[in-house]
Amino acid sequence: MTKITSKHLEVTALIRERIEARLEKLSRHDVQLINPHVIITQEKQLFKIEASVGIPNNTLFAQAKHEDLYSAINAMGQKLEKQLNKLTHKPEAQRNASHKRQEEAPEKDSDLDLEEEYAA
Repeated sequence: MTKITSKHLEVTALIRERIEARLEKLSRHDVQLINPHVIITQEKQLFKIEASVGIPNNTLFAQAKHEDLYSAINAMGQKLEKQLNKLTHKPEAQRNASHKRQEEAPEKDSDLDLEEEYAA
């Protein structure tokens, strides 16, 4: 259940649906969302959206401002997706990079050893 708080603005069903749909896109990463909380404020001509979403071993936070409320919601959702993507794929990238370097080095040495044996 997403907690949506607003200051100086009434949260309509359409706004709630848009926010929940945006957070639903985060479930593509197979990560459990813990206590998602969205705060909507209206400052003069801008809408400001802040979202805090807990995930196992971390917390995502995004903030977006825009003149259009729905554009601000989309920008906030994109920022959360980017953070989640980075967190979920970071260990894979580090492991593969070091693993590839270790594989490449022994192959070059073994080729040199074979050439020396044939030359002798």
